[in-house]
Amino acid sequence: MGIGHISPRRLADTIVEQLETMILEGALQPGEKLPAERVLAQQFGVSRPSLREAVQRLAAKGLLVSRQGGGNCVAESLGSSFSDPLIGLLENRPDAQRDLLEFRRTLEADCAFYAAQRATEVDKAKLRDAYEALQACYSDDGEQNVSAEGAADARFHLAIAEASHNAILLHTIRGLFNLLKNSVVTNIGGMYAKTTETRDGLRQQHQQLFDAIMAGRAEDARDIAGLHIQYVQGVLSEQFESHRRLERSLRRDQLTRG
Repeated sequence: MGIGHISPRRLADTIVEQLETMILEGALQPGEKLPAERVLAQQFGVSRPSLREAVQRLAAKGLLVSRQGGGNCVAESLGSSFSDPLIGLLENRPDAQRDLLEFRRTLEADCAFYAAQRATEVDKAKLRDAYEALQACYSDDGEQNVSAEGAADARFHLAIAEASHNAILLHTIRGLFNLLKNSVVTNIGGMYAKTTETRDGLRQQHQQLFDAIMAGRAEDARDIAGLHIQYVQGVLSEQFESHRRLERSLRRDQLTRG
Protein backbone atom coordinates (compact mmCIF):
# COMPACT_ATOMS: atom_id res chain seq x y z
CA MET A 1 0.00 0.00 0.00
CA GLY A 2 1.36 3.40 -0.98
CA ILE A 3 2.02 5.94 1.71
CA GLY A 4 0.90 9.48 0.89
CA HIS A 5 1.88 12.77 2.37
CA ILE A 6 0.05 13.85 5.51
CA SER A 7 -1.21 17.37 5.18
CA PRO A 8 -0.44 19.53 8.20
CA ARG A 9 -3.52 20.57 10.12
CA ARG A 10 -4.36 24.21 9.57
CA LEU A 11 -4.54 26.31 12.70
CA ALA A 12 -7.94 27.63 11.60
CA ASP A 13 -9.25 24.03 11.64
CA THR A 14 -8.32 23.71 15.31
CA ILE A 15 -9.95 27.05 16.15
CA VAL A 16 -13.14 26.07 14.32
CA GLU A 17 -13.24 22.78 16.23
CA GLN A 18 -12.73 24.56 19.56
CA LEU A 19 -15.46 27.12 18.93
CA GLU A 20 -17.87 24.44 17.68
CA THR A 21 -17.24 22.45 20.85
CA MET A 22 -17.93 25.52 22.99
CA ILE A 23 -21.22 26.09 21.15
CA LEU A 24 -22.23 22.44 21.37
CA GLU A 25 -21.45 22.18 25.08
CA GLY A 26 -23.28 25.41 25.86
CA ALA A 27 -20.23 27.45 26.88
CA LEU A 28 -21.22 29.83 24.06
CA GLN A 29 -24.98 30.38 24.04
CA PRO A 30 -27.29 31.54 21.25
CA GLY A 31 -27.11 35.32 20.91
CA GLU A 32 -23.95 35.59 23.00
CA LYS A 33 -21.32 37.99 21.73
CA LEU A 34 -17.82 36.65 21.25
CA PRO A 35 -14.93 38.56 22.84
CA ALA A 36 -13.20 41.09 20.60
CA GLU A 37 -10.97 39.55 17.95
CA ARG A 38 -7.79 40.74 19.69
CA VAL A 39 -8.91 39.35 23.07
CA LEU A 40 -10.08 36.03 21.65
CA ALA A 41 -6.84 35.57 19.70
CA GLN A 42 -4.88 36.11 22.91
CA GLN A 43 -7.07 33.66 24.83
CA PHE A 44 -6.55 30.97 22.20
CA GLY A 45 -2.90 31.87 21.70
CA VAL A 46 -3.32 32.19 17.92
CA SER A 47 -2.81 34.84 15.28
CA ARG A 48 -5.65 37.17 14.39
CA PRO A 49 -5.64 36.13 10.69
CA SER A 50 -6.12 32.46 11.70
CA LEU A 51 -8.91 33.41 14.09
CA ARG A 52 -10.54 35.58 11.45
CA GLU A 53 -10.51 32.69 8.98
CA ALA A 54 -12.11 30.37 11.55
CA VAL A 55 -14.84 32.91 12.36
CA GLN A 56 -15.60 33.38 8.67
CA ARG A 57 -15.98 29.63 8.21
CA LEU A 58 -18.33 29.36 11.19
CA ALA A 59 -20.35 32.28 9.84
CA ALA A 60 -20.64 30.46 6.50
CA LYS A 61 -22.05 27.48 8.41
CA GLY A 62 -24.65 29.71 10.07
CA LEU A 63 -23.21 29.24 13.55
CA LEU A 64 -21.95 32.82 13.93
CA VAL A 65 -23.35 36.12 12.69
CA SER A 66 -21.81 39.57 12.40
CA ARG A 67 -23.67 42.49 13.96
CA GLN A 68 -23.73 46.11 13.00
CA GLY A 69 -21.14 48.08 14.87
CA GLY A 70 -18.71 45.20 14.91
CA GLY A 71 -18.39 41.94 16.73
CA ASN A 72 -19.55 38.40 16.14
CA CYS A 73 -22.31 36.55 17.97
CA VAL A 74 -23.57 33.01 18.16
CA ALA A 75 -26.67 32.75 15.97
CA GLU A 76 -29.74 33.45 18.11
CA SER A 77 -31.87 30.94 16.22
CA LEU A 78 -29.39 28.15 16.87
CA GLY A 79 -31.23 25.03 18.02
CA SER A 80 -34.61 26.72 18.02
CA SER A 81 -37.30 24.11 17.43
CA PHE A 82 -40.26 26.45 17.35
CA SER A 83 -40.86 29.72 15.55
CA ASP A 84 -42.53 32.58 17.41
CA PRO A 85 -45.88 32.19 15.57
CA LEU A 86 -46.02 28.54 16.59
CA ILE A 87 -45.29 29.44 20.19
CA GLY A 88 -48.30 31.77 20.10
CA LEU A 89 -50.51 28.97 18.84
CA LEU A 90 -49.34 26.55 21.50
CA GLU A 91 -49.79 29.01 24.35
CA ASN A 92 -53.50 29.45 23.69
CA ARG A 93 -54.54 25.81 23.43
CA PRO A 94 -55.15 23.64 26.51
CA ASP A 95 -54.40 20.46 24.57
CA ALA A 96 -51.04 21.88 23.51
CA GLN A 97 -50.29 22.82 27.12
CA ARG A 98 -51.00 19.21 28.08
CA ASP A 99 -48.73 17.95 25.31
CA LEU A 100 -45.96 20.28 26.44
CA LEU A 101 -46.20 19.01 30.00
CA GLU A 102 -46.04 15.42 28.78
CA PHE A 103 -42.96 16.30 26.76
CA ARG A 104 -41.40 18.04 29.76
CA ARG A 105 -42.08 15.01 31.95
CA THR A 106 -40.11 12.73 29.63
CA LEU A 107 -37.34 15.19 28.88
CA GLU A 108 -36.72 16.64 32.33
CA ALA A 109 -36.78 13.28 34.08
CA ASP A 110 -33.83 12.19 31.93
CA CYS A 111 -32.09 15.54 32.45
CA ALA A 112 -32.37 15.12 36.21
CA PHE A 113 -31.09 11.53 36.04
CA TYR A 114 -27.97 12.45 34.09
CA ALA A 115 -27.39 15.64 36.07
CA ALA A 116 -27.27 13.60 39.28
CA GLN A 117 -24.72 11.29 37.66
CA ARG A 118 -22.56 13.84 35.86
CA ALA A 119 -22.78 17.27 37.50
CA THR A 120 -19.38 18.81 38.20
CA GLU A 121 -18.68 21.16 41.08
CA VAL A 122 -19.08 24.06 38.64
CA ASP A 123 -22.47 22.68 37.54
CA LYS A 124 -23.56 22.24 41.15
CA ALA A 125 -22.60 25.82 42.01
CA LYS A 126 -24.65 27.11 39.08
CA LEU A 127 -27.57 24.85 39.99
CA ARG A 128 -27.42 26.06 43.59
CA ASP A 129 -27.56 29.69 42.42
CA ALA A 130 -30.61 28.93 40.26
CA TYR A 131 -32.29 27.02 43.10
CA GLU A 132 -31.65 29.78 45.64
CA ALA A 133 -33.01 32.39 43.23
CA LEU A 134 -36.19 30.31 42.89
CA GLN A 135 -36.45 29.89 46.65
CA ALA A 136 -36.08 33.64 47.07
CA CYS A 137 -39.18 34.05 44.90
CA TYR A 138 -41.06 31.61 47.09
CA SER A 139 -39.92 33.38 50.26
CA ASP A 140 -41.11 36.81 49.16
CA ASP A 141 -43.78 37.84 51.65
CA GLY A 142 -45.06 40.57 49.33
CA GLU A 143 -47.25 40.17 46.30
CA GLN A 144 -46.39 37.23 44.11
CA ASN A 145 -44.51 38.18 40.98
CA VAL A 146 -45.74 35.43 38.68
CA SER A 147 -43.47 36.43 35.82
CA ALA A 148 -40.34 36.47 38.01
CA GLU A 149 -41.22 33.11 39.54
CA GLY A 150 -41.86 31.60 36.12
CA ALA A 151 -38.51 32.82 34.81
CA ALA A 152 -36.69 31.56 37.92
CA ASP A 153 -38.44 28.19 37.63
CA ALA A 154 -37.41 27.89 33.98
CA ARG A 155 -33.79 28.85 34.74
CA PHE A 156 -33.68 26.17 37.45
CA HIS A 157 -34.77 23.48 35.01
CA LEU A 158 -32.36 24.79 32.37
CA ALA A 159 -29.50 24.56 34.87
CA ILE A 160 -30.41 20.90 35.39
CA ALA A 161 -30.27 20.34 31.63
CA GLU A 162 -26.83 21.95 31.47
CA ALA A 163 -25.63 19.71 34.31
CA SER A 164 -26.79 16.61 32.40
CA HIS A 165 -23.84 16.98 29.99
CA ASN A 166 -26.01 15.63 27.20
CA ALA A 167 -25.76 18.00 24.24
CA ILE A 168 -29.04 16.85 22.66
CA LEU A 169 -31.04 17.27 25.87
CA LEU A 170 -29.40 20.62 26.56
CA HIS A 171 -30.09 22.11 23.15
CA THR A 172 -33.61 20.73 23.03
CA ILE A 173 -34.39 22.40 26.37
CA ARG A 174 -32.57 25.59 25.40
CA GLY A 175 -34.32 25.73 22.02
CA LEU A 176 -37.62 25.50 23.85
CA PHE A 177 -36.62 27.95 26.58
CA ASN A 178 -39.09 30.67 25.62
CA LEU A 179 -41.86 28.12 25.23
CA LEU A 180 -40.89 26.53 28.53
CA LYS A 181 -40.70 29.90 30.27
CA ASN A 182 -44.09 30.96 28.96
CA SER A 183 -45.55 27.61 29.92
CA VAL A 184 -44.15 27.88 33.43
CA VAL A 185 -45.55 31.39 33.80
CA THR A 186 -48.96 30.23 32.61
CA ASN A 187 -48.88 27.20 34.88
CA ILE A 188 -47.84 29.21 37.92
CA GLY A 189 -50.51 31.82 37.24
CA GLY A 190 -53.13 29.11 37.29
CA MET A 191 -51.72 27.08 40.14
CA TYR A 192 -50.64 29.73 42.61
CA ALA A 193 -53.97 31.47 42.32
CA LYS A 194 -55.56 28.24 43.49
CA THR A 195 -54.19 27.48 46.98
CA THR A 196 -51.22 28.13 49.21
CA GLU A 197 -51.00 24.36 49.58
CA THR A 198 -50.28 24.00 45.87
CA ARG A 199 -47.51 26.58 46.04
CA ASP A 200 -45.96 24.83 49.04
CA GLY A 201 -46.13 21.56 47.14
CA LEU A 202 -44.11 23.03 44.28
CA ARG A 203 -41.56 24.44 46.71
CA GLN A 204 -41.13 21.04 48.36
CA GLN A 205 -40.80 19.21 45.03
CA HIS A 206 -38.10 21.58 43.81
CA GLN A 207 -36.21 21.12 47.06
CA GLN A 208 -36.40 17.32 46.78
CA LEU A 209 -35.23 17.47 43.16
CA PHE A 210 -32.33 19.77 44.02
CA ASP A 211 -31.27 17.60 46.97
CA ALA A 212 -31.37 14.39 44.91
CA ILE A 213 -29.21 15.85 42.13
CA MET A 214 -26.70 17.38 44.54
CA ALA A 215 -26.43 14.04 46.38
CA GLY A 216 -25.97 12.09 43.15
CA ARG A 217 -29.13 10.02 43.62
CA ALA A 218 -29.89 9.57 39.92
CA GLU A 219 -32.90 7.26 40.12
CA ASP A 220 -34.51 9.40 42.82
CA ALA A 221 -33.88 12.55 40.76
CA ARG A 222 -35.57 10.99 37.72
CA ASP A 223 -38.58 9.87 39.77
CA ILE A 224 -38.97 13.22 41.54
CA ALA A 225 -38.73 15.17 38.26
CA GLY A 226 -41.40 12.97 36.70
CA LEU A 227 -43.69 13.22 39.72
CA HIS A 228 -43.22 17.00 39.78
CA ILE A 229 -44.52 17.40 36.22
CA GLN A 230 -47.27 14.87 36.91
CA TYR A 231 -48.35 16.97 39.90
CA VAL A 232 -48.49 20.09 37.72
CA GLN A 233 -50.53 18.18 35.14
CA GLY A 234 -53.01 17.05 37.78
CA VAL A 235 -53.54 20.47 39.32
CA LEU A 236 -53.97 22.20 35.97
CA SER A 237 -56.28 19.49 34.67
CA GLU A 238 -58.46 19.84 37.76
CA GLN A 239 -58.52 23.61 37.33
CA PHE A 240 -59.42 23.35 33.64
CA GLU A 241 -62.27 20.94 34.33
CA SER A 242 -63.55 23.16 37.13
CA HIS A 243 -63.55 26.12 34.76
CA ARG A 244 -65.47 24.13 32.12
CA ARG A 245 -68.09 23.06 34.69
CA LEU A 246 -68.56 26.68 35.71
CA GLU A 247 -69.02 27.77 32.09
CA ARG A 248 -71.65 25.06 31.54
CA SER A 249 -73.50 26.15 34.68
CA LEU A 250 -73.49 29.76 33.55
CA ARG A 251 -74.81 28.83 30.10
CA ARG A 252 -77.64 26.79 31.62
CA ASP A 253 -78.46 29.64 33.96
CA GLN A 254 -78.62 32.10 31.07
CA LEU A 255 -80.94 29.78 29.13
CA THR A 256 -83.21 29.40 32.12
CA ARG A 257 -83.40 33.16 32.65
CA GLY A 258 -84.02 33.71 28.94
